[in-house]
Amino acid sequence: MIVSSAFAGKTYAVLGLARSGLATVATLVASGARVVAWDSREEARALVEGQAELGDPMEIDLSGFDGIVVSPGVPLNRHPIAMRAKIAGVPIIGDIELFALARPTLPPHKVVGITGTNGKSTTTALIHHIIEQAGYPTVMGGNIGLPILSQPPLEPNLHGVGVYVLELSSYQIDLTHSLDCDVAVLLNITPDHLDRYDGFEGYVASKARLFGMQSAEHVAVVATEDEPSRTIAQNLRHSREGGNPSPDIAVQGEWEEMDPRLRGDDVKEVGVADIDPAAQLTWPALQGPHNAQNAAVAIAVSKALSIDETTIAHALTSYASLPHRMQAVATRNGVLYVNDSKATNAASTAPALAAWPPVDGRPRIHWILGGVAKSDNLDECVPHFANVAHAYTIGEAGHMFADLLRPAMAVDDSEMLSAAVRRAARIAQPGDVVLLSPACASFDQFRDFEARGDAFVAAVAALD
Repeated sequence: MIVSSAFAGKTYAVLGLARSGLATVATLVASGARVVAWDSREEARALVEGQAELGDPMEIDLSGFDGIVVSPGVPLNRHPIAMRAKIAGVPIIGDIELFALARPTLPPHKVVGITGTNGKSTTTALIHHIIEQAGYPTVMGGNIGLPILSQPPLEPNLHGVGVYVLELSSYQIDLTHSLDCDVAVLLNITPDHLDRYDGFEGYVASKARLFGMQSAEHVAVVATEDEPSRTIAQNLRHSREGGNPSPDIAVQGEWEEMDPRLRGDDVKEVGVADIDPAAQLTWPALQGPHNAQNAAVAIAVSKALSIDETTIAHALTSYASLPHRMQAVATRNGVLYVNDSKATNAASTAPALAAWPPVDGRPRIHWILGGVAKSDNLDECVPHFANVAHAYTIGEAGHMFADLLRPAMAVDDSEMLSAAVRRAARIAQPGDVVLLSPACASFDQFRDFEARGDAFVAAVAALD
């Protein structure tokens, strides 16, 4: 785990003791900080007994605390801890901010930070894979994999400095104030999580903060295929051309002295058009227009890190899909079964529907969707309805989506995921695709999207 003298002698409250909270407690205690921890669950509190003091930040005296570290799941626009912290004059932060504060005490390194509404996990994993193939010490964390504080600090090797690759949700960015990414990435922005923000504009502003924390000489990579992202790129370019560095951020130009290959000073705008369709056909796990965007971004980041084109090309070919994100799980009787359970909104599902167009005029996709709806429409998916042979709706939104889709396609209101898989298997023909891409959250029937994806894999395995 990461241990840093930056926290020695300081006092922090930690609210929420899931994976990132437990990692935070361990890092702070090992770094010589005083820690007061709390979770509403007794079994979670038991995990830190003997390491930290137990105390609810809503009840204890916060005078003299250096920060309250909260889980990204805490809704700061509604939770009373926000006002209590403001009154006490104590900043609310997350584990990513602790990582940022620890950076000056870590061995020489770079940080790549990736945000966006959709595609973050695939792009993060792809960038990490390319960097790893190039021989750099690297780990990925943040909103993917293990908490970043629980991972060992990277030590430079003969190839150069280590590179931390962080997937960053808007919630994590909200809790971060000093993360100066050497390469910051924005994939796209579509409406999501609006219950946490003052309208769509507030959500866009949260994403833009990742670049506001950057030093002016560091690299920004923006996929400019939606209007909010184009506006951010334009404003960022104007700001940097005007020579306006981000305030209160220490310039870390010494990294270039340590490894001159790792440098960049541009705002790079990329998109699907930057990818040669013929090249994409050689990347088994990166099919479809959404993955063309992910690949374009990953290539731009890799070039900003001065990774050579041959290494990049080989890494794109050898990359394997993440679980639950366009994951090919089986081919049975000539039918491909794909687990895209991580598609929890219509904008995230739309690219999956675009990935398999009709063959000889015959649509091939058997689309399983539903769960807890984030909107009452599927507008982003409409342009790709012609690719769908049959839809199977499940969960809380199943009836609503069935009524919505019937004018455009055949629909089976299956209610349960296992039933949808069985019915799709009976109808699908060789060459077809049974696609779980729910366009919904999972919490009506499943613990999380991973559990939903695992249930799909199990249902496919159970087919006769």
